[in-house]
Amino acid sequence: MGLFDKILGGQGSENTALTKEEAFASILLVTVAADGHISDEEAATFNAVINRMQLYRNINGQQFSQMMDKLIGLLKKHGHQNLLQRSYEALPEDLRLTAFAVCTDLVFADGSVEQEEKDTLENIQASLKIPEDQALQIIEVMQIKYRG
Repeated sequence: MGLFDKILGGQGSENTALTKEEAFASILLVTVAADGHISDEEAATFNAVINRMQLYRNINGQQFSQMMDKLIGLLKKHGHQNLLQRSYEALPEDLRLTAFAVCTDLVFADGSVEQEEKDTLENIQASLKIPEDQALQIIEVMQIKYRG
C-alpha cells in the first residue's frame, strides 16, 4: 500500500480489480445508497449482514474500514453503475444469489421501497443473471419478513 492509499483509502488504485470481498460489499453499498440516503436501519442491517458472513471472517475492523473507504471513494468518483460493473466482474458465481438476497433484505430494511431502490435491484438481478422466478421468491420472502 502506497502513501496515497494510506491517506485516500485506496482511491488511487482505481484500475485494480476488486476482490470478492470488495465486490460483494460494493453491491450492498450501492443498494443502500440507491435512493441517495442511507437510513439507520439500512446501515445497521448492512453491518449485521457483513458481521455474520464467512466471507469477512478474516478481515479485521481496520481492514474493513479501509476497504469501505476505498469503495465509497470509488462510488463518489465514478458513480453507481461503474462500481456495480466492476463488482459483477469480480463476484464469483456462487455468491451472486447471496448478493441479490442480501440486497433485497437491505432494500426492505427501512420499511419503504423507493423507486431508485427497485430500479437498482432490477439492475442487480439482471446483471447477476438471477432467474426471475428465484428473484421473485426472494422478494416475496423479504416482504413477508418485514411485514411484522
